Amino acid sequence: MDCTFETALGRFNFRVGVIIANGRKILMARNPNESRLFYYSVGGRVGFGESMEDAALREIREETGVECELGRLACIHENFFTDDDGTPFHEIACFFTVKPNEALLKIPDGHLTDHGPDGEYLTWVDMDACGDVSIYPEFFKTVDFFADNEIRHFISKE
Repeated sequence: MDCTFETALGRFNFRVGVIIANGRKILMARNPNESRLFYYSVGGRVGFGESMEDAALREIREETGVECELGRLACIHENFFTDDDGTPFHEIACFFTVKPNEALLKIPDGHLTDHGPDGEYLTWVDMDACGDVSIYPEFFKTVDFFADNEIRHFISKE
């Protein structure tokens, strides 16, 4: 059971994300069924009783089919947003760096995920050349999580 629940004011999510990088390119997911164009981090909800690390490794396996090692906890993201259906969300996400291996780095653009929405695929997005393309979380465009060892804290309010 995922760590997500409804409240009288909206929905709460506890999720993990991973930063799979090849230079300034980050492996991101896209759901082509969404009406607007945006990319989001590989990751998902933490299961009840599941550690953040185990959830991150599970999400990597589910979305890439690859076994790998996590690097470090890179940041905590408190995200307040309204979903397309009008539901207010309060989400806490913990992001880990990933020690990329050969199999991860060979994932081609267009790789279909196994457990995401129908048609969900992965693509390498160049953070220095993505311009106005929407990336979630947005701070992926400006922060190099491999350049330091600090755990960063971000708050986003839409």
